This record gives sequence, structure tokens and C-alpha cells, in this order.
Amino acid sequence: MKVAILVENLFDEREFVYPYYRLQEEGYDVVVLAPRSGTYKGKSGLEVKADVAIGDVSPDDFMGLVIPGGYAPDRLRRYPEVLEFVRRINEAGKPIAAICHAGWVLISAGILKGRRVTGFFAIKDDLVNAGAIYEDAPVVVDGNLITSRHPGDLKVWMKEYIKHLPAR
Repeated sequence: MKVAILVENLFDEREFVYPYYRLQEEGYDVVVLAPRSGTYKGKSGLEVKADVAIGDVSPDDFMGLVIPGGYAPDRLRRYPEVLEFVRRINEAGKPIAAICHAGWVLISAGILKGRRVTGFFAIKDDLVNAGAIYEDAPVVVDGNLITSRHPGDLKVWMKEYIKHLPAR
């Protein structure tokens, strides 16, 4: 049972590492996806090697998706194959966990109109302008979307996300 986690340069290490290991603790196979094969650096310098390029996998192979924040979401949303992957995961009703600035990827994928979400306060206007209903809460669940504001919310965000994944 695979769960994808997206990376690009300048990802927030806390928002990557916490779900990466929590999901493994729950028995999921966590696959690091990136726009291209290679190594990516987080905001503080942590290097992570992508397991596979996103164009080389199918959303059908995954039970869910995690999108960490940091500045990586601004880079991720520039790749059509990333946005298509997100749209297909969403259309299939699979759980998508997005934290902090990850809402930018959801915006560019065009999946937020009429949906309740949260995110880092600095992107509130972006979320609202994309048609989302913004809530300032540690975690907001709207169907398959599980969103959170910042690293301080990691525990409640992942706890809620794991509830939405198929049981191991």
C-alpha cells in the first residue's frame, strides 16, 4: 500500500520527515516523488533522493498523496505532470494531505473551488481567490482533502490523514 510524498528543492524538512516516518510506522510504503529523478535539498539543507520521477508512475499505484510545504510547492506547481497527478488522485477520491504552502499546488491543480481548507496564513488570499473556503484551524478535512497550517500542526494533521487512508 503505497503513499506518495512530493518533493522539490526548498521543501520544509519537518513537513517531509514527520509524515514520511509516521506513514512507515503505520505500515505504508512511502514513495518519494519529484518532477525529475535526483536529489533535492530542503530549506535547511537536508538532502532527499527522489525514488522516482512523477512522470514515470501512475496515480493508480498509490493510496494517497502528501504534499509538504516550504517553498517547494511554488516550484512543484510549475510542472504539468505534477498537477495532472494531483488532479487524478483527487478525482479518484484518494486522501491528499497538504500543509503550509502546499495549498499552492492544490490551487494550480484547480481542485479547491468550494472546498474547505486551511494553510499558512500568508497564502490565505491565494486560497480564497481560488474559490476555497479558508478556515484558520490546525486541521481541516473536506472529503479527501486534509489540510493544515504549519509545522506546529503536524501531529493532528498526520493523525487525521492516517484515519482517511485504507487500513493496513
